[in-house]
Amino acid sequence: MNHLRLILISCALGLGLQMQAQKPNRIAYIDMEYILQNVPEYQQASVQLETRVQQWKNELDTDLKKVEGMKIALEQERPLLTKELIEEREATISFEESKIAEYQQKRFGPNGDLILQKKQLIKPIQDQVFNAIQEMGELRKYDFIFDRTSNMGMVFSAEKHNISDQVLRIITRSANREQLSTRKEIAKMEEEEGRTVEEDLEITEKKQAAESAQNEREAYIEQRKKERDSIRSEKQRAFEERRAKVLEERQRKKDSIDNVRKQKIEAVQKSENNN
Repeated sequence: MNHLRLILISCALGLGLQMQAQKPNRIAYIDMEYILQNVPEYQQASVQLETRVQQWKNELDTDLKKVEGMKIALEQERPLLTKELIEEREATISFEESKIAEYQQKRFGPNGDLILQKKQLIKPIQDQVFNAIQEMGELRKYDFIFDRTSNMGMVFSAEKHNISDQVLRIITRSANREQLSTRKEIAKMEEEEGRTVEEDLEITEKKQAAESAQNEREAYIEQRKKERDSIRSEKQRAFEERRAKVLEERQRKKDSIDNVRKQKIEAVQKSENNN
């Protein structure tokens, strides 16, 4: 049945996609049970789990036999027991049966230890198998890979067949329309809805490239501005240094002339005093 379902799905996908793309799809299938049975780690994990399960079953059988023995003993001794003792023995049996039911749920229930430990032991190995499938699918460029031995169906699909984004766009279309008020906004949204994901990706890449180019231009302009400011500051500093030297030299000459004049005046005064 699973094999027939796999064939029908494969044919439908192959025919539909081939009509759209005019290109045959590469489809493969796996036998997950066969793969797992030939993975040593899976075998080891299965043996470990089976050992634990058998231990739990033995414990359960022991408790069931114990309760069954209590029931047989009660029936054999019932004529000799008082009503109070019979009720007490029956209550004890009911209590033991409830404990057994709780144990069954704890070990084998939907959320019991068997399910949890099976996930802990086997899931890492199954993940390893799925990783190998993904690697093979990408390496051999398969479009789809199916598992014929389980209800999982498809275990690999090429990303180009992923239409999740288109589905999301359809889901959010009505909500987006309610938020629009002008014809221009509605026309813009309808234009966006008509684009494919690839076209959206191309537009996004172009926008990102334009933003990157704009950022580079702004960075270049900012760098040039810093360089000009640095040159301007250096020129201003050099000018201030030259100006300071000129003023210093001018002051030095002035002080020298003043000293000469002062010396001449003192010499004249000294000569007059001597006369």
